[in-house]
Amino acid sequence: MTTAFRLGAREGWRDFLPLSVGLVPWAVVTGIAMRSIGLSPLEAMGMNVLVFAGTAQLGTLPLIATGVPLWLIFLTALVLNLRFVIFSAAIAPAFHGHSWARRLSASYLLIDGVFAIGADKMLRSDDPEWRWGYYIAPSVWAWCLWQLFVLVGVLGAGVIPRDWSLEFMVTIALMLMMIPMTRTRPMLVAALAAGLGAVLLRGLPLRLGLFAGIAIGIGAGFVAEHWQQRRANA
Repeated sequence: MTTAFRLGAREGWRDFLPLSVGLVPWAVVTGIAMRSIGLSPLEAMGMNVLVFAGTAQLGTLPLIATGVPLWLIFLTALVLNLRFVIFSAAIAPAFHGHSWARRLSASYLLIDGVFAIGADKMLRSDDPEWRWGYYIAPSVWAWCLWQLFVLVGVLGAGVIPRDWSLEFMVTIALMLMMIPMTRTRPMLVAALAAGLGAVLLRGLPLRLGLFAGIAIGIGAGFVAEHWQQRRANA
């Protein structure tokens, strides 16, 4: 470990630490939800390690429980994780020159919170070792927290009182992670359009309202960004 790596790791962990508190209720709820649809503890933790994407896990669990076609489950997970393609493209320059193994592990560990707090700092730094430390330290910390508290939810599914309203805490955590991402007008327009579209179209069969909302949000974001660029160039 170089000095630059240690400095980056320390700063990345410190920046992410307050946000990581929001992972705890989300992870516990995810563990409880996996057990509630009939997955065994081993199946639940296997899914948790393999997928490592809380939104995709929670989004596909109702589909698994109702026995919908496998292609729809895969498509739902793909759409729910589509934002990571954008996140990856945005921070890809920060990993220029790193080994294939590092980039592969970084793609697996990428989460919303680390991207939200770290993208700008990583892209502004010229030191590849500092960037790697800044990214990997909070990412590994988040992975460990997630696995631990999902396990708590899995093992405590029959013990934790349902009236604790952990689902509401998850909503707050998601909102806190989303706020830094909506600082620009196109991102704000995309978020509002996607949310409104998903609510208005929630009655579509097979939860297709969610797909429609995502498509509306992406389209609205592109239009808003194009309009903003035209105004800037005018």
